[in-house]
Amino acid sequence: MSKRTVIIAGATGLVGRELLSGLLADPSVEHVHAVGRRAPAVVSPKLTAHAVDFAALPALPAADELYLALGTTIKVAGSQAAFRAVDHDANLAVAKAALASGAKRVGLVSAMGADAKSRVFYSRVKGELEQDLAALPFAGLVIARPSLLVGARAELGQPDRPGEEWGNRLNKLIGFLIPANYKPIMAADVAHALLETVPSVDGVRVLLSGAMRR
Repeated sequence: MSKRTVIIAGATGLVGRELLSGLLADPSVEHVHAVGRRAPAVVSPKLTAHAVDFAALPALPAADELYLALGTTIKVAGSQAAFRAVDHDANLAVAKAALASGAKRVGLVSAMGADAKSRVFYSRVKGELEQDLAALPFAGLVIARPSLLVGARAELGQPDRPGEEWGNRLNKLIGFLIPANYKPIMAADVAHALLETVPSVDGVRVLLSGAMRR
């Protein structure tokens, strides 16, 4: 495989941090462009950070692949409109800009239950983003739909998510009774699955938690 140039949006998040670490450690990746409101804490000669306004996104550097890990919660965002602006609009804007810059394949961190027709706002927004990305002419799209994520949010300055904490506790108690796709999953496992799948994917592929768990 020839040397690859990659764009990542959301590199300071739970899964994004793991994606960035994997990309920087991959000898087949020549350069990584991290797009976000703030730069990652990581320093590497392979990494260039781009501080951007997602509502007025500039042209992006030429790249082969894109990884989308932008996300928030309605509580943190402050409203449904603000949540949608991040989880749908910002991700889609980056995807369109990366496509224009030559990116052929994209990996998305979505969520279990994503469905454009869902009555649940969160799931509907996630599903609409999946649907809108699939409509773009990428050669390949990998959609990761993790269940509750496990990772050190406090280290990233993110608030704890009670649902994730309770899900993790329940898994420790009766995990043997919980179907694989519903068990909490390590953020690193989600990142690893995307990094393994995106470079060679053709068409649309959906990865559920059971398939991503290591």
